Amino acid sequence: MLALFLWLWLASPAAEQPSAARPAMAAAVAVPKPAATSTCPVCGMFVAKYPQWVATVVWRDGTAAHFDGAKDMFTYVLTLGTYAKGRAATGIATIAVTEFYDLRTIDAREAYYVVGSDVLGPMGREFIPLATRADAAEFLRDHDGSAILTFTQVTLQVVREVDEGRR
Repeated sequence: MLALFLWLWLASPAAEQPSAARPAMAAAVAVPKPAATSTCPVCGMFVAKYPQWVATVVWRDGTAAHFDGAKDMFTYVLTLGTYAKGRAATGIATIAVTEFYDLRTIDAREAYYVVGSDVLGPMGREFIPLATRADAAEFLRDHDGSAILTFTQVTLQVVREVDEGRR
């Protein structure tokens, strides 16, 4: 029961406290844009058709994997052995997501993600990336979201729950 309480508290909007380690706003990052033929390594969809949802993992060797939403990016990053055989998380240089409001490409590790909202991405239920906690709180209220999460709070179980509409 204590574990459930702690998990719910960590996933709640009040759990994330500002700190020197976490910037007030997710930094803009430059990553390669997907080509018209780029497909998501998780679901196979053409990524460039959905520019407002693009997420990108850039490897230290300069190669990039593009996704049609943060949900598939999280799936990929959390299960590299399935989707990026022979790669390790230490080889990732940058992870970027497209910010919902202004469509800037921002650092995925610094973004806030609203889950459980009434906004759907190309693959249905989605993690909605926002640059600031204030924007995430506003989006959560305006779009009937259920929680605000940070990058480190997302697990494969959370991804499954979002995909299945249980979050």
